[in-house]
Amino acid sequence: MLTTLPDTQIHLPGAGEPSLRWGVVGPGWIAGEFVRAVHAHSAQRVVAVGSRSPERARAFADAHRLDRAHGSVEALVTDPGIDVVYIATPHSEHAAIGLAAIAAGKHVLIEKPITVTTAEARELSAAAQSAGVIVMEAMWTRYLPQTSVLRALVTGGDLGDVRSASADHGQRIVRPADHRMYDPALGGGALLDLGVYPAQFLQMVLGAPTSIEARGTVTGTGVDAHAVVVSTHAGGAVSTLYTSMLERTPTTATIAGTSAFVQVEGLFYNPTSFTVHGAAHGSPTVRWQDPTMLRGFAALSYEATALARYAGEGRTESPVHTHAETISVMEMLEAARVQVLAAGVAAPAQDLADAPPAHGETRPAATAATVGSAR
Repeated sequence: MLTTLPDTQIHLPGAGEPSLRWGVVGPGWIAGEFVRAVHAHSAQRVVAVGSRSPERARAFADAHRLDRAHGSVEALVTDPGIDVVYIATPHSEHAAIGLAAIAAGKHVLIEKPITVTTAEARELSAAAQSAGVIVMEAMWTRYLPQTSVLRALVTGGDLGDVRSASADHGQRIVRPADHRMYDPALGGGALLDLGVYPAQFLQMVLGAPTSIEARGTVTGTGVDAHAVVVSTHAGGAVSTLYTSMLERTPTTATIAGTSAFVQVEGLFYNPTSFTVHGAAHGSPTVRWQDPTMLRGFAALSYEATALARYAGEGRTESPVHTHAETISVMEMLEAARVQVLAAGVAAPAQDLADAPPAHGETRPAATAATVGSAR
C-alpha cells in the first residue's frame, strides 16, 4: 500500500545552470510570458528579438528591455551575440526557422508542436545531431516538478501494472475564419495546438501507441475542431485523449494501475497537484503538492533552465523528452488528424466570439487577464 511518494530531485530554475544569451523569433503573447519568466526565475537572458515586422520587433524589445531588435528572422538567427533561438511563431514556420537557426550554430527551443509534420520533426532532429546543437520542443510540462514525481511513480512500480491513462485539453478558442487556428496552411486545429499536451502525457506514461482510432469534427475551413483518440500501447494498455477548440474541458489526467491510480488536477499541463488513490475503495490517498512557489507561466523558466543545462553537457536532445518521443507524438497527432479530416463530420456553427489568445499572438491590453490560455 502506497503511503508516501518517491523522492525526486527538483532542478529549480537558476540553480547552477549555464547562463546563455537568447534570441526570440515571434514577438507575440507567449514570447512575452517566456521572457518575463526566464528573467525573473533563471540565469538565462533574452537579449534580442526578430520579426518580419521591424515595428513589432522594436516594440517587443522596448517592452522587455532587450538589447537588439532585428527586422528579419535571418538577422536574428545569425546574430553572433546569441547562443539560443526560441521560436514562438505559428506552427507552419517552426521547421524552416529551426533549420536556419541550427545552420547558424544556435541551440533551439521550439514552441509546441515542434513542427506540423512528422517528416519535418525528423529533419530537425537529424540536423541537430549533425550540427552538435541541442533542439528541444518547448513542452514545459515535462520539466515541472510534478512530472518527475509522476514518472517515478510509473517506473518505480508504485502503481502496479499501469493498464490505462487518459487526458483531455479543451478550450474555447472561437475566432474569425481567417485566424491561424482555423487555417490549415498555418497548422490550425485542436490536435496540434491543444491535443499535443495530452498526447505527450499519454506517451510519457504508456509509450508509443501500437494502434490509433480517432473521431471528431471539422470546421468549415478544414481543420479539426474536436477529436477523441483511443490508442492501444505495449502489453495491451489503452489510452484516451480528448481535445477541442470549441469548448472548455476539465483538462485533467488519470493514470490507472493494478495497485493504485493517479488523478492529476487541472490544468494538468501547468504546475498543479495530484492525488494517488489505492486500488480498493476506501484505500488511503496520498496528495502531492508542488513545494516550490512557481505558478502559472512563471514555470516556463524550467524548460529554459533544462536546455541550458543540457547544452552545457553537450547534448543534442533532452533526456526527459527525446527526439524519438517528440517524433512519436507527431506521428500520433498526424495519424489522428488524417482520420478526423477524412471523416469530414461538420463541427457546430460558431458565433466567432472573443477568446483567450493562443500562443504567438499579441494580447490586447483590455484582455490582459489569463483565462486558461494555451501555449
